[in-house]
Amino acid sequence: MRNVSSIAKLIIASNEFNFNDIEKTDHGAELIIANKELAYQSEEKAERAAELVIANKELAYQSEEKADRAAELVIANKELAYQSEEKADRAAELVIANKELTYQNEEKEKRAAELIIANKELTYQNEEKEKRAAELIIANKELTFQNEEKGKRAAELIIANKVQGEFLVNISHELKTPLNVIFSTAQLFDMYCKNGSLDDKKDKIIKYIESIKQNSYRLSKLINNIVDLSKIEAGFFKLNLSNSNIVTVVEEIVMSVTRLTDSKGLKIIFDTDVEEKIIACDTEKIERIVLNLISNAIKFTDIGDEIFVDIKDGKEFVEISVKDNGIGIEEKHLEMIFDRFKQVDKSLSRNTEGTGVGLSLVKAIVELHGGSIKAQSEFGKGSKFTVLLPTAKISHESKLYNSNVRSENENILVELSDIYS
Repeated sequence: MRNVSSIAKLIIASNEFNFNDIEKTDHGAELIIANKELAYQSEEKAERAAELVIANKELAYQSEEKADRAAELVIANKELAYQSEEKADRAAELVIANKELTYQNEEKEKRAAELIIANKELTYQNEEKEKRAAELIIANKELTFQNEEKGKRAAELIIANKVQGEFLVNISHELKTPLNVIFSTAQLFDMYCKNGSLDDKKDKIIKYIESIKQNSYRLSKLINNIVDLSKIEAGFFKLNLSNSNIVTVVEEIVMSVTRLTDSKGLKIIFDTDVEEKIIACDTEKIERIVLNLISNAIKFTDIGDEIFVDIKDGKEFVEISVKDNGIGIEEKHLEMIFDRFKQVDKSLSRNTEGTGVGLSLVKAIVELHGGSIKAQSEFGKGSKFTVLLPTAKISHESKLYNSNVRSENENILVELSDIYS
């Protein structure tokens, strides 16, 4: 048993020895590795030391360079400080120069402003002189014009006075003619009464009475025309407007004078392109217009000739025309036929009576209606008078009672009084 234990111990000791060898071997290997590592570290340290030497040399070089740069920087700073001082001096000088320049510019601007003001003042004075000169020229022209106008007015006044004088002469003649007839007839009546021959002179007396009535109508027409023209000029002449059928109004006027035209050997013809046309008008004044135009046509128309009264319907105006184929009117006289103070040469009217007031009144009444009248004529071939009346109507009629209303027959006798034989 002791041997077995020894062997076991020997085996254990051998194993222990082997283990130790193995451990030694491992420790040797580790030692080799550690030595290698130590050698490597020693080499690395040598390299680091070499690099450190180089780095120190580089650092020493850089330090020397920094010292040089620092010295150069000191020099540069001194140079910069010197330049800054120079710049400050230059800046101070520049400020002074700028102030001087600014002062000079301000002075120049003041001088320029003063020069502008002086130029404006001079320009203003020149303009004022030109205005005064222009005003003086205008004043001289105005004075010249006024003198010319005064001359014209004086000449027109002379002509107007002459024309009005002629008009008054014509009016006086027109008044005297019927008055003389009436006065002469009154003297005859007086003589017949005194010698007791009234019964014997009965036929003549009837004729004289008709003559008195006729000349009274002539006087009435003349006075009415003059008074109405004066009213129109004074603004006191009023129209009594009503909505009336103008066709019927004119047709009845034409029919009322047919007996007279027949007695004169004339034919009066009425025509219309519309049967009814209601317009606002003063029928009494329309009657005076148409009768006056027909009266003129009768005066200037030869026996056997025709007078045409036409009505034409227009959109805004109705046209009433009276046309004859009588002796006509020369073109140079057409401008004056509506002038109350002018009269066409009596030689053209075959010595018929009239002052020219009638057509002037016709024109005035037509224009009061808002219309117009024109005359067309060819000497030796006849005349045509055309009246245009607005086709408008009124909402409120203004028919007024007229205390001087006469019968229609008497109106015709008055308006046609200067053409009765």
